[in-house]
This record gives sequence, C-alpha cells and structure tokens, in this order.
Amino acid sequence: MTSVWRTSGWILLGASLILALSLGIRHGFGLFLAPMSAEFGWGREVFAFAIALQNLIWGLAQPVTGAIADRFGAMKTVVIGGVLYAVGLVLMGYSHSPMGLSLSAGLLIGIGLSGTSFSVILGVVGRAVPPEKRSMAMGIAAAAGSFGQFAMLPGTLGLIGWLGWSSALLALGLLVALIVPLAGMIKDQPLPVAAHEQTLGEALREACSHSGFWLLALGFFVCGFQVVFIGVHLPAYLVDQHLPAQVGTTVLALVGLFNVFGTYIAGWLGGRLSKPRLLTVLYLLRAVVIVAFVYSPLSTWSAYAFGIAMGLLWLSTVPLTNGTVATLFGVRNLSMLGGIVFLFHQFGAFLGGWLGGYLYDHTGSYDMVWQISILLSLMAAALNWPVRERPVARLQALA
Repeated sequence: MTSVWRTSGWILLGASLILALSLGIRHGFGLFLAPMSAEFGWGREVFAFAIALQNLIWGLAQPVTGAIADRFGAMKTVVIGGVLYAVGLVLMGYSHSPMGLSLSAGLLIGIGLSGTSFSVILGVVGRAVPPEKRSMAMGIAAAAGSFGQFAMLPGTLGLIGWLGWSSALLALGLLVALIVPLAGMIKDQPLPVAAHEQTLGEALREACSHSGFWLLALGFFVCGFQVVFIGVHLPAYLVDQHLPAQVGTTVLALVGLFNVFGTYIAGWLGGRLSKPRLLTVLYLLRAVVIVAFVYSPLSTWSAYAFGIAMGLLWLSTVPLTNGTVATLFGVRNLSMLGGIVFLFHQFGAFLGGWLGGYLYDHTGSYDMVWQISILLSLMAAALNWPVRERPVARLQALA
C-alpha cells in the first residue's frame, strides 16, 4: 500500500483534485462583487481591494510555504493551507465591513492559497515524474485546476441564487475543507540532502544572479495582472454593457473549460519546443484577443468567443514558466524558486484587481485597464524571448 500511495500517478491525481478545488473556488470570487457591494453600499474598489490584497498576501507567503514544502514535504503545508482557506471563506461569509472582508478574503484566504496552489503542488509533481515527462505532468495538473474553474463557477452562481451570498460562502468553505483529507494523496518525500547540496541561501543567490529568472518573473507579473482583472471585473464589465449577468458567468466558465485544453497543450508543447518562445507567442496572442474583444462590437456571442480564446491562453503560462525554472535550476528547490517567480505574478494580480476597481470608480469605465492589459502583453512577449533553456553550470557539471 505504501508503494502505491507514493506512485507518481497517485500523486498527480491528488495534485489535480486539490488544484481543482482550490483554484475552482478562487476563480468564482468575482461573482460576489456585485451582491456584496450592493448590500453594503460599497464602491467596487472595496471588494476589489480585498481580492487584490488576497493575491498580494498569497504571493508574499508563497516563497515561504514553497521552501517549507521543499524541505519537509508538501502534505503538512497543504493541510494547513486548506484549513486557513476554509476558515477564511466562512469568515468572509460573515464579513460586514471592509476590514472584515480584507482580513478574511484577503489575509486568511491569501495564506491558504499559498499552501494549496501551483507552486507547492507543481513542486510535488515536478519531483514525482522523470524530467522528460515533467512539462506534461505539470500541464495535466494545471489543466485540472482549470476544470475546477469550469465546474465551480456555475455551481457558485447557483449557490448565490439559492442561498444568498453569505450562506454560499459557508457552503464553499465546507467544500474547500475536502482539501485536508486529499493532502494524504501527495504525501511525498523531500529529496535527500547530499553533501554537495545547496543551502537555501545558495539556491537564492544562484537564481538571483541569473537574468532568465528575472525575465520569467517579470513576464509572469503580466499574467497575474490580466487573469485577476478579467476574473474579478469581467462579469461586472459585461453587465455595464447591458448583457445579462448569466453571460459573465458563462464566459468565465468557458475560460475554465478551454483552459483545460490550453494548459494541457502548453504542457505537451513545452516538452518539445522552447518554453520561453512559447510564452512569447502566448502573450502576443493575448494582446490580439483583448484588442479584438474591446474594439469590436460587443454581443453575447463575441463575449463567449472571448472566453474561449482567452481560456486557451489563460493558465498555459504556468507549466511553461515553472517548467523553465525546473530546467534552469533543477527540482530540489522548485517550490521555493517557483514561489518567488509566482510572487511577481501576484504583484501583477494585486495591481490588476485593485486598479480595475479604482479606475472604474474614478473614470466610470474599464477602458484604461483594458489598454494597460494590451501594452503589458507586448511587454511580456519581449521579456520572455531572450530566455534560454540551459541548466545552470552547477547542473551541467553534475550531468
């Protein structure tokens, strides 16, 4: 039983289920913006700031939780993260002030996500499979997170309609609590420390002296900005354009569904082609899709087309970015180094979530944020182009 418990296939299944729950519920937070803001008379910036804070806390905590998972195994990290996530959802359901919302949706859920999402979970997957299958395995796990988004968004909207926003959050808290028993499926063993093994400080210095590490991090900033701005504000944007509220939910569900295919394909291609070059193409395509959506006549069907196209490009960055980090520096400290790169993603996420609400409240539209998103896509494409997938000299000497 112990040998089966620790097989790579079992770990991949557990990782996929955890990501489906963690990210599926997290991507539905935008559906609570309108009902909570309306009930308490808040501008959109209040809710947007809480979600932006969540992403910032998530990013700041991620290198720490990643380092703990690298050294002591991921299971305990995931258990603690799952508990904090569930408690944060319950307290969010009882939040009646901006401070309460920031502490629950922002602080607690942010820390909880750092223990139950990509950097920790993909670090486990990266250590469980051979190098030639690593990009594909990461793509499968990330695709599962996307399927969670597709499955959970309609369910979350149904819960809000049936129970109201507060009770819906309590129900989601119970669902997230399932992550705790699922953590047993990723009971990995940390890699043994050899005599020549890097310390954490040495690993950090090596990564920080590598230009490719910073280019990947800055490119990932753009991904965070775009996905959180769209995830939080797109439903409200479409309602502002006189489309039914159901359209926004359907668009985000389509993003989740087609991201399953996009992320899987990205993982597959990443094992065959240059991952940084694929990232460049991906960000250029994002720019094209956003331009077509914003500057073409808007209809229900054009919104659905945007959801499909954006879904194919949504989290495809994740296996490509984490896979490149693994190629450059190895898997021993992958959760920590991936967590640092992800921190930049979350800086972008904070800015995208908060700036969307701030600029809307001050200008009455999202036009400026869409324009910023287009320019950032072009910047990310340029940043990823010069990155080369060559292991650092330390790994080449060990080969």
